[in-house]
Amino acid sequence: MPHSGLSSFITCLESEDELLRIKSFVDPVLEITEITDRITKSDGKALLFENTGGFPLLINAFGSAKRMALALGRKDLDDAAGEITELFNDLTGPKQGFFEKIRSLPELIKVSGYLPKVKRGRGKCQQVIHRNPDLGILPVLKCWPHDGGRFITLPVVHTIHPSTGRTNAGMYRMQIFDKQSTGMHWQRHKTGANHYEEWKKTGKRMPVTVTLGGDPVCTYAATAPLPENIDEYILAGFLRKKSISLVKCITNELLIPSDADIVIEGYVDPLEEMVSEGPFGDHTGFYSLSDFFPVFHVTCITHRIDAVYLATIVGIPPQEDAWFARATEKIFLAPVRLALQPEITDFHMPDAGVAHNLVVVKINKTYPGQGKKVISSLFGAGQMMFTKYLVVVSGEVDIRDYKGLLSNILANTDTSKDLMFTSGPMDVLDHASDICALGGKLGIDATVRLKEEIQEEISARPVSENEILNILNNYPATIRSVNLLTGFPVAVIGINQSEDPEAFNKSADVLTGRSVSGFLRLVMAVDSTVDVQDWYTVAWQVLGNTDPVRDIIILKGGTVLIDATIKAFSRKGFPRKWPEVVCSAEETIKVIDQKWDSLGIGPFIPSPSLKISKMVRGAGAEVSLQNAKLNIFPDLLD
Repeated sequence: MPHSGLSSFITCLESEDELLRIKSFVDPVLEITEITDRITKSDGKALLFENTGGFPLLINAFGSAKRMALALGRKDLDDAAGEITELFNDLTGPKQGFFEKIRSLPELIKVSGYLPKVKRGRGKCQQVIHRNPDLGILPVLKCWPHDGGRFITLPVVHTIHPSTGRTNAGMYRMQIFDKQSTGMHWQRHKTGANHYEEWKKTGKRMPVTVTLGGDPVCTYAATAPLPENIDEYILAGFLRKKSISLVKCITNELLIPSDADIVIEGYVDPLEEMVSEGPFGDHTGFYSLSDFFPVFHVTCITHRIDAVYLATIVGIPPQEDAWFARATEKIFLAPVRLALQPEITDFHMPDAGVAHNLVVVKINKTYPGQGKKVISSLFGAGQMMFTKYLVVVSGEVDIRDYKGLLSNILANTDTSKDLMFTSGPMDVLDHASDICALGGKLGIDATVRLKEEIQEEISARPVSENEILNILNNYPATIRSVNLLTGFPVAVIGINQSEDPEAFNKSADVLTGRSVSGFLRLVMAVDSTVDVQDWYTVAWQVLGNTDPVRDIIILKGGTVLIDATIKAFSRKGFPRKWPEVVCSAEETIKVIDQKWDSLGIGPFIPSPSLKISKMVRGAGAEVSLQNAKLNIFPDLLD
């Protein structure tokens, strides 16, 4: 059932007991983020902040499988996936004769009924018009202490190609500069940036309109990995089983959903000098540092009478955006199979990999070398080109059962034959590569070996824990902490590169010289400030802080050793600035601790930032070598 705005969605969430109302005032500057971070990481409900000093603010609205399904008008995400799969099967299946081809016409007609429709006059989104706009009327969040300012975090940004007329609805963060201007953080690989470059050729102002809220299916569609020539609102119409109604903007010619909650109209002047934007505590769990982006000038703000401001926070995963990724896994499986590889039966983007850092693909393997063929193909396909680590498996393995998946990888991978290192485009937000947007990649062929591929038996032998611990604990000056994954030949070690830039090389010597490699298949080295007992944090650090080509070495005996430490402390140096981890400030944590009981949102939840704070190495958005030993929360960690 389609939602006719956020008020409709809120009613739905409340009827399903998926919403908490917060009636007391909470400051959009830092406080809402701290509360939301605690709730999100505790698998809590959507939050409606009714007293922000302006519009009510809805957040964590998509933060569970159930709420994501409700946002798409379903009881279950599998329902939407099944409908997409059925449609693609009907449209692309073999047609043996004339009558079978005729039978597929109703499916085409059905899809055409979901095309967006232009409505005459004004929509609900234009019930209130501010021709002298002031962005200060919106409860825009400042999320993290070192953010460059307040950021609109769930905007649907509408642009148009100046010559083809093709439109795009994408999602790019927007930093508030003043009451009538923001940054427009569209990265070089995004459609909005492509449109910007085309408008630059014309010398004319580029019309841009931003919508917030409305039917939540439109918000999801703006995040979906669609090809440039596919209208996001066709997908939205199909998912909601009703076409999206569009209306013309007040001050430009762009078309926007008529039931949006808030509309911000304006333009970008492609000939205008770009300005510094950021830093911003990003979905990678690290700050994306300041860079230069275009300015968006606001010409008009319109909104519904009952408008609600829709927001989200990002930061150290898991966050609300993980559920967008899970919806995409299900909804886009059929298109991925059709457009890329028909042998793909499932794919998964684990939360710790923040979408692009790790993708696991399952295939139906029928011939030798098929796993490597899939790796080669996917590294060059659409948004998969940003993938850093790509694992391909086959057989009965459940790719969402991580211990079972790891066991499968260890059993089927020969480090001398099944690791495919390459380089290519990276997401602009990846901080670990030596060059921005260009870095190393690793494909792992962990498919079940066919008879033509079997040369020697590969087995994942259990670790002799006492022997390994005795060896590694003999080098406390180099290896500060150790954790073994019970039942697996896998270990993580904590080392201190800030005090000893040679710590990683010394660790490699220890692992090789003592024949530890005879027992261990994988060793991950992280900074000593990382809790090696927390495997989720370890995985997030390893995936985020590494360039596979630069940071992985194969030791004698076949042990894979990964350097996931801060590269700013390396003796070789690092050519870029290294970003700080995202963490709430001590003062904010204390304020929310004191307010918690008055919020009416259940039992006290401690701040997730408390266990992260010891990883912070400076007092700003980038790692400070001078303050490498700085502990920002000494009194809270005692």
